[in-house]
Formats: sequence, structure tokens, C-alpha cells
Amino acid sequence: MKFDMSFLQLVLDASPLVKGVMLLLLAASLVAWTMIFRKWSTVKQARRAADEFERRFWSGADLGEIYRQVAGRDSAPAGMESIFAAGFKEFARLRKQNGAVPMSMVEGAQRAMRVALSREIDNLETYLSFLATVGSTSPYIGLFGTVWGIMNSFHALSGVEQATLSLVAPGISEALVATAMGLFAAIPAVIAYNRFANDVERLTNRYDTFMDEFSSILQRYAHE
Repeated sequence: MKFDMSFLQLVLDASPLVKGVMLLLLAASLVAWTMIFRKWSTVKQARRAADEFERRFWSGADLGEIYRQVAGRDSAPAGMESIFAAGFKEFARLRKQNGAVPMSMVEGAQRAMRVALSREIDNLETYLSFLATVGSTSPYIGLFGTVWGIMNSFHALSGVEQATLSLVAPGISEALVATAMGLFAAIPAVIAYNRFANDVERLTNRYDTFMDEFSSILQRYAHE
């Protein structure tokens, strides 16, 4: 007796619950890949924007002119530009006030930059929690489908007088497809999460360093 052991046939012959598990894992994998490509584009743009802004910032250009260029754009500033714009705007506002002491101007600019930094980090960390969830739970979801499929296979053999390998193998193969699909969804998600988490941490460190350097520059401006 011959059995069709092709992947598609194994999926079609699976029990309804195992098919549901497979569809769930397939959907999770498709969503994860979509988020991976979006996050890759976001991180790449953020890194490029930081490089361009740092070159412009350290070129010796006037800070007021840089701020006018950033604020004059139709789109809202993002990344390092957003941190710079928030800090310089608050510093200029406090400097115009009569009686503002230099330290209070710098501290106000630092608070504004920290708020902008928090928004940028939230934007960079978008989708990371979903990738982590897919990476950690998909193997267990697939394992659940496998266990359920194997239980059904052995239950179906309870009425057979003599169980042979040819009778057991198809059912077990169908069940193991769920585990394979769980790993198929989890492995890319885990790799992408680790890569993007490292990229986000490096960008965050760059933003923190820029904030410290910009604060030192603002301290010199405040005492002029």
C-alpha cells in the first residue's frame, strides 16, 4: 500500500485542528516577514539620517541655521534631527526669558531632548515585541499541533489488529509538519529580533552621545 508523502498532501490530510495550527503559524510567519522588511528599512533610514545629520552638525555650520533648515521642512524631523530640534527650540525659548540662569536653560533643553529620545526609541522598537513573541511561541504552537496529530494517529490505530510502520508513518509525518512550520516561523523571527535589537541599541547609544555633546555646546552658548 503506497502513501503520498508530499508536503502538500501531508497538510491536506491533517486533522482540522492541526490544519488550524498550520494556518496560524503560516499567518504569523507572513506577518513576521512583513515586519522584518519594514523594520530593516526603518533602521537603515535612521542610520543614514544620523550619519548625514552628524556630518552637517560637525561641519561648523551655525546652529540657528541648522535649526531653521530642520524646522522649515514639510515633514516632521525624525531621529537625531528630532532630538536636536527639540533641545535647541527649548534652549532658545528659555534664553529669551528675562532672568533665566544658564543652568536652567541647559537643563530645560536636556529634558526636551530626553522626551524626543523616548519617542524615537519607541519608533525604533516598533514590531520588535511581535518578532520576539513569534520567535518564542511558534515552536510550542507547532509542538502542540504535532502532539495532537500523533494522538489522533495512535487513536485511529486502536481498532487495527496489527499496526505496521506503513500505517503509523503517514499520520506521524502529518503531525510533524506542524513542528516544522513552527520552526520555519520562529527561526527568522529570532534572528531578525536579535539583529534589530542590536541595531536599535547602537542607534540609542549614538543618540545619547549626541545629547551629551550637544548639551556641552549649549552650556557654552548659555554663558555667552
